[in-house]
Amino acid sequence: MNFIFANTQPIPVADWINHFVNWLTQFVGFFNGITNFIGAIINAFQWVFDLLPIWLFIILVLGITFYALRGAKYIGLMAFELIGLLFIWNQGFWRDMTQTLSLVLTSSLLIVVIGVPLGIWMAKSKTVSAIMKPILDFMQTMPAFVYLIPAVALFGIGMVPGVIASFIFALPPVVRMTNLGLLQVPGDLIEAADSFGSTGWQKLIKVELPLAKSTLMSGVNQGMMLTLSMVVIASMIGAMGLGSQVYFAVGRNNAGAGFTAGLAIVILAIILDRITQAFNRSKQPTK
Repeated sequence: MNFIFANTQPIPVADWINHFVNWLTQFVGFFNGITNFIGAIINAFQWVFDLLPIWLFIILVLGITFYALRGAKYIGLMAFELIGLLFIWNQGFWRDMTQTLSLVLTSSLLIVVIGVPLGIWMAKSKTVSAIMKPILDFMQTMPAFVYLIPAVALFGIGMVPGVIASFIFALPPVVRMTNLGLLQVPGDLIEAADSFGSTGWQKLIKVELPLAKSTLMSGVNQGMMLTLSMVVIASMIGAMGLGSQVYFAVGRNNAGAGFTAGLAIVILAIILDRITQAFNRSKQPTK
């Protein structure tokens, strides 16, 4: 067996991929349009965060948490958010934190806008499901660093390729969980909706999506956490934020600075995770 492969030329997969990426680079106008569109979303989020005073931003986060967790125990989480955000402010990472948050929110917006319709399409079509499953497997198992290479080749360096790489890496959970949630809707409810003469659109909006909300939101939560992890990695290609602080600390062999920036990332991740989980939790009526 070794003798056979020793005299066999390797399949030029790398050359094929390089030729394909080089072919894509000729569509400069198309990729510039995507860059400008995504860059506008990032800048819009960042403009809002820069406009808000820090104290008002903290109050808004606490208010959103109070609203999302009303009827539940929220004091502990609100105390953690207050202490954590004050810590980030104290360490001089506020601007980096808002840049990271802008990237995460932009990527999350894209995965919801594209991932949810794809998940619905998979649930409605067995053919689409059969095609999409191996593609999602490929996207989900490919090492995260690999996505940085074509992102740089097509979109340059900076914030936008970081969002593109994060979007590709975090899209599969949203698509899969949306598909799963719709497939788990009880068949008798679908039949009841049909018996009342509901159209396909009415069934989707008024029956299927509300019943699949819990599973769908779990996918959004997973996707948001993946975007945060990928945005940190994307600091290697010029995506600014807390990830760049960690990257610079590694380059300088500064363990203290790296740990402090990493702690700020953990605080941001916990806040985003708990708030999205809170919106997914069913609200119990207060007595």
